[in-house]
Amino acid sequence: MKQITITTDGACRFNVGPGGWGYLIREEHQLVEQAGGCAQTTVNRMELQAAIEGLKALKEPCEVLLISDSRYLLDGVSSGRHKWRANDWMITRHGRTYPLANLELWLELDELAEKHVIAGQWVPSRSANPDHERCEQLASAQAAQFPQVSCRAGLAAKIMARRASQPFPAA
Repeated sequence: MKQITITTDGACRFNVGPGGWGYLIREEHQLVEQAGGCAQTTVNRMELQAAIEGLKALKEPCEVLLISDSRYLLDGVSSGRHKWRANDWMITRHGRTYPLANLELWLELDELAEKHVIAGQWVPSRSANPDHERCEQLASAQAAQFPQVSCRAGLAAKIMARRASQPFPAA
């Protein structure tokens, strides 16, 4: 099995607003980088999208070292997705059961991750890791391409998204 390193990062202005993702794939002396973005998103969604796009780029099963500053992504890929799948993608908080946030991205990431052997490595944000610094630049540049939105508009969108994802209270 090929040994590949995928370094990822996601960025979001206002954390509901314009966002971007970037990844670098390194295999021996070859380097591939890619980036994309979205006009209305969250940083967690961009972190997941970066990993999804990086794994999609692999043409065969590989041993992947996934490097990220997102514990959300790394914990989810390494152990969370197995528990969530066993619980039909539901989580329990304070005695109440909810659908997993960003479910469609986790489903896609789970399907892609099953094709590979993945080990995660956390790096601090703005670390001295040159590949991660490059991913931060790629993601931030993508987020900057979208029009500026106010913090208030971003907060309102975040509240509406949260309300839409919660089940209606029982009557």
